[in-house]
Amino acid sequence: MNKEWSEMNKIMQKQLTRTSFTDGINTLLQLREILMQEVMSWKDELDEKDYCAIPFINANGYHSKTIAYSIWHISRIEDIVVHTLIKNNRQVFFEGNYQKRMNSPIITTGNELVKEQISEFSKCLNLDVLYEYITAVKTSTDEWLRSIDYTELKRKFGDEDKRRIRELNVVSSDEKAVWLIDYWCNKDVKGLIQMPLSRHWIMHVEAGIRIKNKIKNKIKWIPIGRDIT
Repeated sequence: MNKEWSEMNKIMQKQLTRTSFTDGINTLLQLREILMQEVMSWKDELDEKDYCAIPFINANGYHSKTIAYSIWHISRIEDIVVHTLIKNNRQVFFEGNYQKRMNSPIITTGNELVKEQISEFSKCLNLDVLYEYITAVKTSTDEWLRSIDYTELKRKFGDEDKRRIRELNVVSSDEKAVWLIDYWCNKDVKGLIQMPLSRHWIMHVEAGIRIKNKIKNKIKWIPIGRDIT
């Protein structure tokens, strides 16, 4: 893990106490902005085809995806967790008609997709609108973070919250995805701030950097759909 990001994440977690709560939120907001700047920098470094490449297709880990998928996945999970689970209001995704505008074949987190499915999904996405979406989600989350106080951290969730998520069909029933609902609802708000609102970003942004570096360094890899003999 990036040392700077890891250290900021550790500091933030220690600061989320009654006496230093505001400092903790400020550290979190700074970390999220640094991570967002990294994601935005890819627009100047990558070609459209790079967002669909899977140079680590057979690897185990977050880097076995595409960069477009990573951006989508960060955004969808945060949108679902903050708006449907925590705030119980309308997701940015639906409010902004992002499925149609982004040309996405799915509304889920994407956990159910594997290998070539991830590449094909990535090819469908309008990248400009994808970047608009992650920006809108982050902005909305940051506004919420600035509005809460320490007492909010201890709020927990239950069966009714799980039901609301299921009814929206934003998490696939596939075994690779459905576990997310229990995972989120077994945490309190503090736990959700730690994952996915901070550490989840770090892991997927780092995966995106690894994919980007592999592509741009032109290290040998086999593109999807090409038979090398």
